Amino acid sequence: MLTKLVINNIDVSGKRVFVRVDFNVPMDEFQKITDDTRIRAALPTINDLVDRKAKIILASHLGRPEGERNMKYSLQLVQQRLSRLLNREVLFATDCVGPDVEKAVAGLKEGDVLLLENLRFHKEEEDNDPEFSKSLSKLADVYINDAFGTAHRGHASTEGITKFIKQCGAGYLMKKEIDYFNRSVANPVRPVVAIVGGAKASTKIKVFMNLIDKVDKIIVGGGLAFTFYKSLGYDVGKNRYEENMLDSVKEIRQKAREKGVKFYLPVDFVVADRLDPRATTKVVPGKEIPPDWVAPDIGPASVTLFTEVLHDAKTIIWNGPMGVFEMDVFSRGTMAMVRAVANAYALTIAGGGDTDVAIHRGGESDKFSFISTGGGAFLELLEGKTLPAIAALTDA
Repeated sequence: MLTKLVINNIDVSGKRVFVRVDFNVPMDEFQKITDDTRIRAALPTINDLVDRKAKIILASHLGRPEGERNMKYSLQLVQQRLSRLLNREVLFATDCVGPDVEKAVAGLKEGDVLLLENLRFHKEEEDNDPEFSKSLSKLADVYINDAFGTAHRGHASTEGITKFIKQCGAGYLMKKEIDYFNRSVANPVRPVVAIVGGAKASTKIKVFMNLIDKVDKIIVGGGLAFTFYKSLGYDVGKNRYEENMLDSVKEIRQKAREKGVKFYLPVDFVVADRLDPRATTKVVPGKEIPPDWVAPDIGPASVTLFTEVLHDAKTIIWNGPMGVFEMDVFSRGTMAMVRAVANAYALTIAGGGDTDVAIHRGGESDKFSFISTGGGAFLELLEGKTLPAIAALTDA
């Protein structure tokens, strides 16, 4: 999975370097950045290129403009924050292809940083259009992909462009993501524990099937646990379960037994008469969920059990929260797991399914070995898939 070329092995001095970054950052209703983690994650690559006197062209998407020039998604909103973090001027191009952009690139001096406008203002980006890829390639001598968050997308700026530029490689963030994934899944220190949460079992079936061959224990939480509960013949109250997934989750449990993988479900839940912060709540055993109640969080006994399961872990992989942690009243289970994983004497890797949001909210991000910047990309790696953008670098 490791690419043949990483940025530190490429001569970039005086060259135009096109860097695909992931500046798809969350914003509030006032168009203010609420979390700049993804921008900060790209700084080592950008600073290295500045120090080595490259001419740096940064390209990213923001939001889902659907191929329209919607200024709500303009990367000019990111320019100021990036400039402050780099402590240097960041130039801005009002498009990402065309004569004006080519002129702006031609005027770059060594060490200059130019941020292009949103790639997805052009529908050809997501279509992986060859002509659009070629237009992007005209801007550079070297291509670096440092956008792990979009590595599962075969787009013009992540895959197509590599067909037109001879020197292609991975940035430091991309390399770090791949290295940590290999350390946790491909070649881990055992015992390995996977924590899998989230709302739907259907979105995690392939994750379970892949991880069973690689881990020693699996902890299940979140809404997807109710499909497992239903498959065991238990009532799940008003909680949603997926009827068409019952056979699949039975197969997962059977495969886990055959492989000797320990499989842990919640043993109690925080239940509520409605999904509302002001709802009436109580803690009940897993087999005693009232008919008309929902269970938006795991209970204290489950937290104790799961914490004990982690006690001898040497590697922990976490994907997906334990409940509706966005509401404070239902966040205790997820926050308790954040603390348990953070304090474990293990290599701890988390990503996808809002797991990173929960960890940052719990104030324990510094204690995790690595928090992936990729949601869908991290999930697809857990499913055992080859990511198009990484394959493109390897083949380039």
